[in-house]
Amino acid sequence: MSKHSDIPKEEGLDHSLALIQEGYEYIPSRRSKFKTDLFETRLLGQKVVCIGGQEGAELFYDNDKFERKGAVPKRIQKSLFGENAIHTLDGEAHEHRKLLFMSLMTEERLEQLGELTREEWRLAAAEWAKMDKAVLFDEVPQILCRVACRWAGVPIDAIEVKPLARDFIAMVEAFGAVGSRHQKGRKARKKMEDYFEGLIVEIRHRRMEPIEGSALHKMAWHRDHKEKHLDEHTAAVELLNVLRPIVAVTYLVTFGALALFQHNVWKEKLQDGDEESVQMFAQEVRRFYPFAPFLGAKVKNDFEWKGHTFEKGQLVLLDVYGTNHDNRLWEEPYVFNPERFRNWNGGIFDLIPQGGGDEATGHRCPGEMATLQVMKTSFSFLTNEMIYNVPMEQDLSYSLSRMPTYPESGFVIQGVSIKSQTTV
Repeated sequence: MSKHSDIPKEEGLDHSLALIQEGYEYIPSRRSKFKTDLFETRLLGQKVVCIGGQEGAELFYDNDKFERKGAVPKRIQKSLFGENAIHTLDGEAHEHRKLLFMSLMTEERLEQLGELTREEWRLAAAEWAKMDKAVLFDEVPQILCRVACRWAGVPIDAIEVKPLARDFIAMVEAFGAVGSRHQKGRKARKKMEDYFEGLIVEIRHRRMEPIEGSALHKMAWHRDHKEKHLDEHTAAVELLNVLRPIVAVTYLVTFGALALFQHNVWKEKLQDGDEESVQMFAQEVRRFYPFAPFLGAKVKNDFEWKGHTFEKGQLVLLDVYGTNHDNRLWEEPYVFNPERFRNWNGGIFDLIPQGGGDEATGHRCPGEMATLQVMKTSFSFLTNEMIYNVPMEQDLSYSLSRMPTYPESGFVIQGVSIKSQTTV
């Protein structure tokens, strides 16, 4: 195979600083500038190819061409995902581990997740009713931390939820960060890995009996594709990869509250209790607002695509944010319009806020269904069970240069009360 390439190349020695400064817009802006879904740059001292669009996403999730081993930088493993986590596996090991996660996503367990979410929102709203104001981005992590722990079977009676929730957010905040914000995330992950590893040890020594079928139980006793128990550390890492994404939904819930405020017609539609409207609204929140900026994989073996030779071992980044705003896939992509999902065909390479591809066998995030359940329950509660005011004296803007991002004010609400006519 000839080693040729005529794709655009970004000039310069390294563009890591530009990536940090531009955030979500780094890859989309260059795709627009070069008028292509394929360009080459240099990040962290290495040559990187960036791809996007539906065809790019389809290529990225071709397991014959790409692998995840070595693609997730150590700095991200040590803060966000954990080392030797499912995100770093390929082939049989990945498929077997993914079945473990998918086993938690049964209809019954997802319904339970929704019920727990509603319960915790009720408890929180009752407390907010006693306060002058509440900042959603500060309060929702505590709600979702309790939800995640209860759903996973993690005993929370002896846990201080507020600092635990703060640590989960610190882990997510470390992505795309340098300096103290990144170090804070690494410290939070180390602290939590140690704590949850201790729980796994307690279970394996029969000093603690988790609820059978819970995530805690399954992680503690899971056998890998070689019929070996996960070591205690890896079991703790994967348990955190059940808990952390649920708490991370905080960003999407906060953006959803912003959307309900700025697009009041949708608040009215959700108040009608129409399940389809709630689903469409949640999907548009996931598409429209920034969450994951990009994802990485490494080339398995040389291959050619669109006249470019992808070389073995090369790092490739998929433009997640840009693909979710691609005008070839979405009409008026920078307009918030849940109606676009009314007759949506459910494509696996166009809506990719948490990654794309096949849910069952590919690398698509296994927690996507849980994310939607938590979002839909939260939005239903905000519209049907809670009354609140949104003070105008706050900054509701958000920066696309910050990864991850959220409204500057954290979305302040006042005058909280629970609707008396709420039925359970």
